[in-house]
Amino acid sequence: MTRSKTAFHLLAILVVLIWGVTFVNSKVLLQHGMEAHEIFTVRFLLAYVCIWFLPQRRVLMAGSWRDEALMLLLGFTGGSLYFLSENVAVKISYVNNVAFIVCTAPLITTALAILFLKGVKPTPRLVGGSLLALAGVALVIFNGRFILRLNPAGDLLALTAAVCWAVYSIVIKFVSGRYSAVFITRKVFFYGLLTVLPVFAAEPWRFPLRGLLQPAVGLNLLFLGVVASFACFALWSLAIKKVGAISVSNYVYLNPLTTVVASALFLNEPMTWMAYAGSAFILGGVYLANSQPAEG
Repeated sequence: MTRSKTAFHLLAILVVLIWGVTFVNSKVLLQHGMEAHEIFTVRFLLAYVCIWFLPQRRVLMAGSWRDEALMLLLGFTGGSLYFLSENVAVKISYVNNVAFIVCTAPLITTALAILFLKGVKPTPRLVGGSLLALAGVALVIFNGRFILRLNPAGDLLALTAAVCWAVYSIVIKFVSGRYSAVFITRKVFFYGLLTVLPVFAAEPWRFPLRGLLQPAVGLNLLFLGVVASFACFALWSLAIKKVGAISVSNYVYLNPLTTVVASALFLNEPMTWMAYAGSAFILGGVYLANSQPAEG
C-alpha cells in the first residue's frame, strides 16, 4: 500500500468512526420529538448550504443526462431512501436487528462489485475477513444474546438501507472518474433533499421551529449537518475515488465500534467483554479483508 493510499484509507476510517457516533445524535433528536424525515432534511440542508462555500466550478448539471440520472440515483440511495428506511426500521423493529442488517452493506457491495465492476476478484482474504468482521459485528450488537427476533417490515427496511448503501458505493465508483468529489457530494445533497419532499405530503413538518434553538437539538443537528454530512460525504467520495469501492466499504464494519463507545459515554450503556471481543474480531477482519487488493 503506497503512502498516498494509506492517507485515504485513514480518511475512510475516520469517516466511519464519525458516522458510528451519529446513531447517538439521531437518538437524542428523536427523543426530543423530531421525526426521521425532519432530521434528515435539516441535516442535508445544512450540508448543502456549507458545500457552496467550497472552491468549485459553478456547474449546475452533469455532462450528460445519463450522468445526471446517476447523480439522482446517488441522492436517492445514499441520501433520502437510505436514511429514512434505516430510521423508520429502528422505530418499528428491534435496534439490534437493524444495526446488524445494515452492517451487511459491505458484503452486498462486494457482491455487486463482482457483478458490475471489471477487475474485481473475490479473494480468500476478502471473503474470510468480511465474514470475520461480520461475526464481530454480531458479537458487539447482540452482546452474546443470539435471539434474532424477526420483524418482517422493519427488517426489510433495514435490508433496503444496506442495499441502498451498496448501490451508492458502486455508482460513485462509476462517476468519480469524471467528476470531482465536491460536485458529486453537492449533487447527493440536492437530490437527497428533492427526493425526501414527497414524504412531507404524508407526514407534514410538526416539530416547532423554536425547538431548533434548544442546545441539545441545535448542536446535534449542526454536528450531523456540518461534520457527518458535509465533511464526511465529501471525504467518503474522495476515498472511493482513490482507493476503491470494496476497500472503503469494508470500513463500514467499524461502525459499531464508535456506536458502542459513544453509547457508553453519552447514554450510559455499559461496554461488556463481549463487545471487546467483537471489536477485536471487527478490527482483525477489516485488516484481513483489506490486506490484499480485490480491485485490479
